[in-house]
Amino acid sequence: MSGFGLGPALLFCPADRPERFAKAAARADAVILDLEDAVAPADKTAARGAVIEAELDPARTIVRVSAPGTDAFVADMATLSQTDFRTIMVAKSESAAALGAIDERFALVALCETAAGVAAAAEIAASERVVALMWGAEDLVASLGGTSSRRADGAYRDIARYARSGVLLAAGAHGKAAIDAVHLDIADTAGLAAEAEDAVASGFAATACIHPSQVEVIRDAYRPSPDERAWAESVLAAAEGERGVFRFAGRMVDEPVLAHARRVLARA
Repeated sequence: MSGFGLGPALLFCPADRPERFAKAAARADAVILDLEDAVAPADKTAARGAVIEAELDPARTIVRVSAPGTDAFVADMATLSQTDFRTIMVAKSESAAALGAIDERFALVALCETAAGVAAAAEIAASERVVALMWGAEDLVASLGGTSSRRADGAYRDIARYARSGVLLAAGAHGKAAIDAVHLDIADTAGLAAEAEDAVASGFAATACIHPSQVEVIRDAYRPSPDERAWAESVLAAAEGERGVFRFAGRMVDEPVLAHARRVLARA
């Protein structure tokens, strides 16, 4: 899997709110300065100036830029050339060719959030320029002419679940990290916890969020419980004296189970 090891909780912060930058960086594992949808068109210029002046650790900062092929993208990239930030999240990524044309100084997080982007996820994940993939629900449904990514009970509609799985599979097939989408209902901590728990169990490397209060919920979900840790340590210790498949605590253990155990300890 990719070495995209920033930690599980990635917090979006509007790039036109520089007074929030330091707090966001302090609370989360990494901060995503958003030059795209979080900033109104009239405030884009001020937001770009704030990014230039931002005093944040480049190793723990991602900047979301506008979609390739737009004037806003050109302006965003010109802004980043004046900074030390070198990891960018490319909004509405839809082709490996467009991503490959981006300045080679930048590592790319491809945000597959349209029908075209999700359909091209495997091609995008194969690009050497891409270090991680993320999916987005609301832009995806909008690109299809729909109105909502979730049903009345809060669960994702089938098309959103398909996109989530597709982006995760594409990332995993090419050894890249996958980032799960944001949970827009800030007050729904139970729903966020359930989705984050499913994300880590499924193989996502991180979950993005939009409010500082969501950070610890995500971290708790990704952090293995004491029982999980004890099981992982025990089964790996037992494997040292075994050859091939063996029985442990009433369960057959083979290499995939040991891989699960190593993954648990990597999150500890």
